[in-house]
Amino acid sequence: MGESQLLWVPPWVRAAKAGWPVAGAAVVAVAQVAGTTVAGRHQDGRVPLDGWGYLLLLVGPALLVLRRRWPAATVAAVTAVTAGYLWAGYPYGPSFLAMVAAFFDAVRHGHRRAAWLSAGAFYLVHLLVGYVLPDDWQRAAEHGVQGWQELGLTAWLLLVFAGAELARFRQERIAAVRAAEEEARARRNDEERLRTARELHDILAHSISLIHVQAGVALELLDARPEQARDALTTIKATSKEALGEVRQVLGTLRGPGAAAPRAPAPGLERLDELVEQAGHAGLAVTVERRGRAARTGAGLELAAFRIVQEALTNVLRHSTARTATVELAWNRDALTVTVTDPGPPGGGDAGGSGSGLTGMRERAAALGGTAEAGPDGTGGWRVRARLPVPATTTENGDTT
Repeated sequence: MGESQLLWVPPWVRAAKAGWPVAGAAVVAVAQVAGTTVAGRHQDGRVPLDGWGYLLLLVGPALLVLRRRWPAATVAAVTAVTAGYLWAGYPYGPSFLAMVAAFFDAVRHGHRRAAWLSAGAFYLVHLLVGYVLPDDWQRAAEHGVQGWQELGLTAWLLLVFAGAELARFRQERIAAVRAAEEEARARRNDEERLRTARELHDILAHSISLIHVQAGVALELLDARPEQARDALTTIKATSKEALGEVRQVLGTLRGPGAAAPRAPAPGLERLDELVEQAGHAGLAVTVERRGRAARTGAGLELAAFRIVQEALTNVLRHSTARTATVELAWNRDALTVTVTDPGPPGGGDAGGSGSGLTGMRERAAALGGTAEAGPDGTGGWRVRARLPVPATTTENGDTT
């Protein structure tokens, strides 16, 4: 059963929700006048409907047009009109629909106090008319109600109260769900923005560092050894082309609907040799050591490991005087441990332990449930270590390994 079927919504409430205050008031007016006219034919002890009676039946619905702007004042005014109708001794019937609609709207818009005070005042008028006022003050011959009628009226009022509170609760729940959805959407947008910024940083920092080093080499060798300068310029061209392609791939994730998907796969550990070769062109000799066996991997783990190594080597080029570095990939059953070390000592600036590069490493590792840290290795060098959990796989039996 759908949520809309759990709570019956009166037609005047549906009209109000649809943005038709005048239409909703007209529906209530027709129902009050027609229903009360028919019901009054069988109530000989009540005052027959006259011009004033019909006017009171129409004034209440007419006031409902104002319930959007002044819900508290509207419920008080409609209650007063309905109480006047009851005091005048006119026939019972659906003459309370306008008050019910105003009560619903006041509760739904947060004016519960005004609604409950109005309902209490109306019930007090009912008690005065039925049990307190002397007969010579009454216009209707039958102004009292029997016990079972009193119970029915009380039950009817309680039903109205419960329905209004249910409508309010439903509205608050819908608002809470929408707020949660908006918050989740904003959080996803923030995470995607951070992911894109991290990708661009890793790509550009590494590539621009290589280009910077090779440009310096080319300037120094341009006159004395032009052939070696040509090699440096060739490296700059290849590095910039690769960086441009990776930037386009990252920006492709922000493409609009209907745009072509990126064709190149995300970089992974299979491109580690290419990364080592690029570092070699920049004058950094990198040694790769592999321990254990990669039983299973995932695209996220491969990308995170590649970017961590890339950022660590970039930091060596930018912040260390060392011309050698070691990359160690240690696999076990549960995780891949990536360690990048250089013998140091640090060059200009800090050793790279407080920049956005290290923050990006930590974010990448944390996204996979792992950790990343960087600091001195105790021998004068610098070490970056990240532990990346291996993603679980599901067997044919449904077990997770």
